[in-house]
Amino acid sequence: MTFEEFERSTREPTPPAGLTEPLLALWWDARGDWDRAHGHAQAVEDAAGAWVHAYLHRREGDLANAGYWYRRAGRSPAAGPLDGEWAAIAAELLRAGG
Repeated sequence: MTFEEFERSTREPTPPAGLTEPLLALWWDARGDWDRAHGHAQAVEDAAGAWVHAYLHRREGDLANAGYWYRRAGRSPAAGPLDGEWAAIAAELLRAGG
């Protein structure tokens, strides 16, 4: 799936089949369901899940918790616009196959 297809899918009522947990988290975040997004981010304990988890806590304004998850992901905390971070994470995860 391309980034454009993924982004377009967020306007549909249900996520596309076959998305990984981190991509499902981003999908639900784009739909405005932070709690559901957070549940999917918590469902995996790898770097991708931690990165999405960090982004979600940054979105909610919990920067201390976000910092913890950025460290777990091996990433520097993001400082730019949230929409830009969402797009960067989604694009990288899609390029990596999920």
